[in-house]
Amino acid sequence: MKITNCRIIVCCPGRNFVTLKIETDQGVHGIGDATLNGRELAVAAYLIEHIVPALIGRDPARIEDIWQYLYRGAYWRRGPVTMSAIAAVDTALWDIKGKMAEMPLYDVLGGKSRDGVMVYGHANGKDVAETLDEVARYIDLGYKAIRAQSGVPGLMSTYGVSKDRLHYEPADAAIPTENVWSTAKYLDHAPRLFDAIRTRFGFEHHVLHDVHHRLTPIEAGRLGKSLEPYQLFWMEDPTPAENQEGFRIIRQHTVTPIAVGEVFNTIYDCQTLITEQLIDYIRATVVHAGGITHLRRIANLAELYHVRTGSHGATDLSPVCMGAALHFDTWVHNFGIQEYMRHTPETDAVFPHDYRFENGYLHAGVAPGHGVDIDEKLAAKYPYRAAALPVNRLEDGSMWNW
Repeated sequence: MKITNCRIIVCCPGRNFVTLKIETDQGVHGIGDATLNGRELAVAAYLIEHIVPALIGRDPARIEDIWQYLYRGAYWRRGPVTMSAIAAVDTALWDIKGKMAEMPLYDVLGGKSRDGVMVYGHANGKDVAETLDEVARYIDLGYKAIRAQSGVPGLMSTYGVSKDRLHYEPADAAIPTENVWSTAKYLDHAPRLFDAIRTRFGFEHHVLHDVHHRLTPIEAGRLGKSLEPYQLFWMEDPTPAENQEGFRIIRQHTVTPIAVGEVFNTIYDCQTLITEQLIDYIRATVVHAGGITHLRRIANLAELYHVRTGSHGATDLSPVCMGAALHFDTWVHNFGIQEYMRHTPETDAVFPHDYRFENGYLHAGVAPGHGVDIDEKLAAKYPYRAAALPVNRLEDGSMWNW
């Protein structure tokens, strides 16, 4: 069996996606997600110029060898562009493997560890009252876990608060828009939000919150301490993780569980965080962490240190990535939770899939491979549209973490 052709499909059914399709001489194809929000064309070029020519003629069954070839052979290792491109290849090869075996991907990986994958949705509003109404809507939809974000008084915009409550897409302009941030205002406001949530809804549902890398370690420790009475499922991305040791300070000051990793690309980005048990959930995902092959390594290391998975699952990952992640979640033993932001109807039509939501859980489906394909004719009706993520400044005008 040989790889005969690879095609990169860039489309924008509401937002931009990059998809790799690998074809073989036996008529079996595999699909991989290569989307990197705001840098989609960089990954597409990397695939076209550097990876596709090296894949033609190779045996698609040799997944491990191809992964090592693309990672070690490039010399300039790691980074989001490289690892997203490798992930697309890896995901497509696992898809082919499942189709050749006539088995869903979770069976190829080793079989189910669970019957369903618990997911969380995003409730957000311009103020606390509006967020509470959104929490109620997600409860009515059947979610057992809900991430809550609210506008902060005195700030014109806040991360996680969108005009479209169900389909949040922050990449909103060809040139990045600029937001203004105040840590003091946020630290005063956040406990009020969760006090209101627990007062109205009690403690029956899991509640999560995303800080989005905006605090220093000591500020994050203060936030985590203030949120302890509300028993959060996790506090996500409390501080930038380039300095992994900074999480020791957070641990010293709070027992609120910590999740991090959606921007991680390799196991080395989280090695200290995991081995020193500085986090509780690792959020690395299929498309940005080198595919299923590498994500398995991260999960295996994490399990040794009581760290569970909680893969990123925003709408800037295509249904291809979601399908692959769900098969991974169904198989992996130390699973925690899966983020699930619903795609638009246009996106779902471009990427037909067999996973489904039911009573707070996603189910991966039984189709061979990861169960997601692409309708190329329909995709062609949605050409690429330049869109960048915002940037963030403090109230004095200096740049800050978005």
